[in-house]
Amino acid sequence: MIRCISIILFTCCFLHVRAQERITIEEYVARFRDIAVSEMKRSGVPAAITLAQGILESENGNSELVKKSNNHFGIKCKSTWAGDSVNHDDDAEGECFRAYANAEDSYRDHSNFLKGNQRYASLFNLNPEDYKAWARGLKKAGYATNPRYPDLLIKYIEQYNLQQYTLVALNKMTAPEMMAADTLRSATPAETMSNPSTSTNTEPIPADAGRIISINKVKCVYAARGTSLLALATKHNINLNRLMDFNDLTEEGLLQKDQYIFLQKKSRTGEKEFYVVQQGETLHDVAQKNGIQLQALREYNNLDKTAAIPASTKLYLQPGLNKQHAEQQKVKTHKVEPKEGLYAIARKYQVTVQQLREWNKLESDELKIGQELIVGK
Repeated sequence: MIRCISIILFTCCFLHVRAQERITIEEYVARFRDIAVSEMKRSGVPAAITLAQGILESENGNSELVKKSNNHFGIKCKSTWAGDSVNHDDDAEGECFRAYANAEDSYRDHSNFLKGNQRYASLFNLNPEDYKAWARGLKKAGYATNPRYPDLLIKYIEQYNLQQYTLVALNKMTAPEMMAADTLRSATPAETMSNPSTSTNTEPIPADAGRIISINKVKCVYAARGTSLLALATKHNINLNRLMDFNDLTEEGLLQKDQYIFLQKKSRTGEKEFYVVQQGETLHDVAQKNGIQLQALREYNNLDKTAAIPASTKLYLQPGLNKQHAEQQKVKTHKVEPKEGLYAIARKYQVTVQQLREWNKLESDELKIGQELIVGK
């Protein structure tokens, strides 16, 4: 009995250690992203595609083939290969696969394999940012037999925001920004709330983060800084251009600040009459917070696209209120004192009794103490 228990405990411990040794996708990306970016600059193969293929082909660095050969991309020997090799069961038993001294050599050979092979030549005519076209092109050119190969690559790129590494290689995004996006994405809500440096906002992540909610009767979801707009669009089955239009956004890529992203077209009218601008908020921030179209917000407040909005500014969220407020600001008023009549008030402000009747829509000359009268325009 004791011997059996010992064997069971040993087996459990062994399995636990093996499980701990497995590399997560996040760890795999962090380990090899710099190589993918470097290879893109050298060969033109998009870094996002390289990393997604590495994740898929190598089981994010955990496959038996990787352990035997450092082969991260499942490249078989072919007749032209003169380097080291290993036998591995794949489509057939004991197939010949290329072997490398280290992962860097595997990544470099992957780039050379695509760049130097005529069957993949058409890929290099594609926009390097169009990862969907690259994923489908790889399958069409015969890189893999799995019919879902493109879908799996696209899924990894969007789920783990691999597109940012392509943008870094193209000098459209700096490495520090990339690291900030990684830090925020990997932080837990508690860490993000306790470490303000991981967000551009001073507000903590809301409790409804990740859930679809409604603001101004329009569906939206809270998204953190560094989130890919494309990934959000794909997740919620919305065309990227429509998602950007819904949210008054003009640039694709990663969100520059924490915010609510609307999944439907926002209303032209706010639920509240007005909103007081907080320190550091832009007009776009106000539009997103209140679920109102940016153009409508500008119209209601007579603002152009370049207008700066100071803190404590009162912005109207409904049509007509600004005009109404302006008219109220232009009129002169008077509160009726005890024993005061229309004639005395008219003389005081040098207007006629008839004007007082018209301005105040009076049906009789009877006044109440404290009643507010318009006495000039």
